[in-house]
Amino acid sequence: MSKPKVLITGASKGLGLAMAKRLNADYCLILHASKAENITDIGEGNFVLAADLSNADELKEFCKQLKAQHGDDLYAVINNAGISIDKPLTFQPERDIDIMMAVNLKAPIIISKTVIKLFGLKGKGVIINVSSCVAEMGNAFQSVYAATKAGLIAFSKSLAKEAGAVYPDHQIRVLSISPGFIQTPMTDAIPETEKEKYLKMIPAQRFGQANEVAETVAFLLSDKASYINGSNIDINGGLF
Repeated sequence: MSKPKVLITGASKGLGLAMAKRLNADYCLILHASKAENITDIGEGNFVLAADLSNADELKEFCKQLKAQHGDDLYAVINNAGISIDKPLTFQPERDIDIMMAVNLKAPIIISKTVIKLFGLKGKGVIINVSSCVAEMGNAFQSVYAATKAGLIAFSKSLAKEAGAVYPDHQIRVLSISPGFIQTPMTDAIPETEKEKYLKMIPAQRFGQANEVAETVAFLLSDKASYINGSNIDINGGLF
């Protein structure tokens, strides 16, 4: 029996790579990166599907290939790819704003638009959108990034209700997760003074590990989480 397929966007590093390693044994993975060569170890039986998600034409072609090549067996999508360009809004070029809006928000919406139709035909599927703790608490110099991540939470809640309205007797779930400060290449770029400030705000007194987020995702994809829908799951060590 073939394994169900799961798409992970932004799978070349950080959270996406940790998810791929954790899910590899249980699913057939479709690993996305902006360039195919960025995926260095795809694992046996997995696939690579590359696209620059900030490019509308490439995003359209990506969705077309996803549907044509993997639509019949697709079980879940993890919209993980994201980009943060941290600057005061006053000095943020419009191009930076457009890129963050395209990658962080528009791409997950367009990908979800593609797969929700496929899930509707089968009556089953899971979409997990990766948001961020800054969507709820805000962060200086990340106003646009935070806005895109907050949008993902609202989008996920709304699409979960929409799936229930459009597809009766379905098992389609849409969720978001909001990781806190997880040790990844993205958070490595945060200045040490900022890291120390946020460490004091975390009761766990440590930053999270990518594999801890991956374990949560594995649970949410499983039938054990079948009654978790439309929720945003905080994975932040109690950050306040």
